[in-house]
Amino acid sequence: MAQPLYNTKYYHRDLSWLRFNHRVLQEVADKRNPLYERIKFMAIFSSNLDEFFRVRVSDIRQVKDLDKSIRKKLVTKPNRVLAEIKVQVDLLQEEFGNLFQNEIIPDLKKEGIHLIKYREFSEAQKKVAEAYFESTLKNKIDFENSIFSTNDSVFVENESSYITAFISKDQFQVVQIPTDEPRFFVFPSHASADKDTHYIAVIDDIIKYNLYRIQPKLNLSYYAMKISRDAELYIEDEFSGNLMEKIKESLPMRETGQATRVLIDKRIPDNFQKVLKKALDISNIDIVLGGTYHNFKDFFSFPNPTDKDLYFEKLPPIDHPVTSKYDSMFEAIDTKDQLMHYPYQSFEPIIKLLEEAADDPQVTTIKMSLYRVAKESRLNNAIARAAKNGKKVVIFIEVKARFDEHNNLKWGEIFKENGAQVLYSYPGIKVHSKIIYIERQIDDVLKPYCYIGTGNFNENTATLYTDFGLMTNHKKITEDLNKLFLVLEGIFIVPKAKKLLISPFTMRNKFVSMVEKEIHLAQAGKEAYIILKMNSLEDKKMIKLLYEASNKGVKIRLLVRGMCSLVPGIKGQSKNIKVTSILDRFLEHGRIYIFGNGGEEKMYIGSADWMTRNLTHRIEVVTPILDPDNFKIIRDVIDIELTDNVKARIIDAEQKNDYVKNGKKSEIRSQYEIYEYFKKLK
Repeated sequence: MAQPLYNTKYYHRDLSWLRFNHRVLQEVADKRNPLYERIKFMAIFSSNLDEFFRVRVSDIRQVKDLDKSIRKKLVTKPNRVLAEIKVQVDLLQEEFGNLFQNEIIPDLKKEGIHLIKYREFSEAQKKVAEAYFESTLKNKIDFENSIFSTNDSVFVENESSYITAFISKDQFQVVQIPTDEPRFFVFPSHASADKDTHYIAVIDDIIKYNLYRIQPKLNLSYYAMKISRDAELYIEDEFSGNLMEKIKESLPMRETGQATRVLIDKRIPDNFQKVLKKALDISNIDIVLGGTYHNFKDFFSFPNPTDKDLYFEKLPPIDHPVTSKYDSMFEAIDTKDQLMHYPYQSFEPIIKLLEEAADDPQVTTIKMSLYRVAKESRLNNAIARAAKNGKKVVIFIEVKARFDEHNNLKWGEIFKENGAQVLYSYPGIKVHSKIIYIERQIDDVLKPYCYIGTGNFNENTATLYTDFGLMTNHKKITEDLNKLFLVLEGIFIVPKAKKLLISPFTMRNKFVSMVEKEIHLAQAGKEAYIILKMNSLEDKKMIKLLYEASNKGVKIRLLVRGMCSLVPGIKGQSKNIKVTSILDRFLEHGRIYIFGNGGEEKMYIGSADWMTRNLTHRIEVVTPILDPDNFKIIRDVIDIELTDNVKARIIDAEQKNDYVKNGKKSEIRSQYEIYEYFKKLK
């Protein structure tokens, strides 16, 4: 592992993200995971890397294209960053290939599952492959336009799989793998000599076999190829005209953007590489060497033809106590603040709250922000029904939620058709908060309720991401949230919040003041500590403040799932800072902030990481946890995570991702411990 780019103060964010994806790769190697879960982590690794090149690498390239005089003023040195990214990605791809060939494929064979190449087809399998090709695949391949002159320019679709072959010094072939057919073909049992042995082929091999069959005169070798294209929506002026319409118009350009990575089979000869570079208008920096197959994200749907259970044991979401104790969610919230922790607990209380609000004649108003929503959703249907029932429904939809724009726009139209007031993205800022505000008319009193969460209103991701959500009718919190919605509606300019931390208005300053208080406590010889859990830590001002706190004696414990630009454990800089990262079957997604506060701990949860974009360029909401029962639950969860010695990795100065050593007699796998914790709470 190379030393951090630039210096030991700040690890480069993009290289740190690659180290996060290395942790995903560790899950592929970890044989404590069931086989098909390891295969799923392969797909996650591949999908993550695709997005990294489409988003982060494209951003760096935009910096690279700036005028030299402007680039000199920037800290970022794009050419050096891109070169280092290429080095690290090549290492990751090599490790990925080794794991696939030397670990996954042999382990599949042990289960009687053989992933075979076309050269391994038996005579019976060849006949099946021919029949499948002729009946299904042949008409989906554009043979007429697959041969190119070596002087031609070739357009390759974003994120599609291709195979390519060098025909002669004047010609080459590029064949697209059909995207509307399953990527894997399971040979029927009659093509196998043993009913307990199963054979699967990637359809790339079905196509290769048949191309050789129907083109016998061409002595070809086929190689895999895939392109990732720039996913940024380049909108010239966000501050005039209809931003939502501009976004809608820009979406198709994403599929034709500049190539940010060309993944090719590492066996491609150098002379053919030169032909492809010219045809695709790319350079060496664009090329990443890979294996025989690309688009490993397709392994999410890798078939299991056996009757063996090769998956994680089921951990069904536990019913939250409110679902059995109360007929009404409003009654439950009137009793006390209600805390949910997904996916350990069911997402049902949120759906139930909105379904009840939609039909409750006393509910007059529902306001909500949406960032990423499910394609089909009971929650969204409840919102639409509420509007149809005549309630005032105000929905703020962030269309700039990358890769979810189409779905967000679709639901915006549905809400509008049902009578909701729909507000869309603001120029220059994203609304990333996860908030609901509801008003009920009880006699002559208007009673407000609210929900503040760390994750999206999405029934699907709520089964995969670990998130907290708080329902409350606390007077000052609901007042603060209402003020924020008035800002989103254009009625207020600044929400003068008393309890909530709201970026870009008050959050950074409040966090700074709480860190500074711990510094003052440490300087006075008193106990001072900070415990932070987040997805990403990148903001240099906050990191610098944590360094200062460390040097003044504040004990700092961090749980960071993804990128971490802070460099811990350095004498005179961060000796008192310890960082670990947990990666397991669920994606750690919650944000929790705990400050010692002289013996009276303060705790906050919300949607914001400590990244510059979250603190300065997004509307985020973080709420204090005031109810002592809820406080204890979150503190217990954090304490379990801090003692994880199975799936926790140490984030050190080099981000080597060493596992936390098991110095105790018993293993603590935090996600399983937390699940058992909530089972007992029920």
